Amino acid sequence: MANTPQARKRIRRNERRAEINTNRVSRIRTFLKKVESALAGGDKDAAAAALKEAQPELARGVARGVLHKNTAARKMSRLTKRVAAL
Repeated sequence: MANTPQARKRIRRNERRAEINTNRVSRIRTFLKKVESALAGGDKDAAAAALKEAQPELARGVARGVLHKNTAARKMSRLTKRVAAL
């Protein structure tokens, strides 16, 4: 167990940050699911609109450090390709 004040503080901080980061990742997943559901429904306009909303969320996830840059780029690329194919 943590004995120094700094180690105790780090534990408290890490718990707070983990909760915030979990919420951020969850929010990003929600936006991606909106795109997926529009794709599954075959609605190109809705899929394109959902994709346009998801792009800044992915970029924000990268900027905040909850997603790797290449992961966001890969997801964006694959979704864009699927929307264009509709």
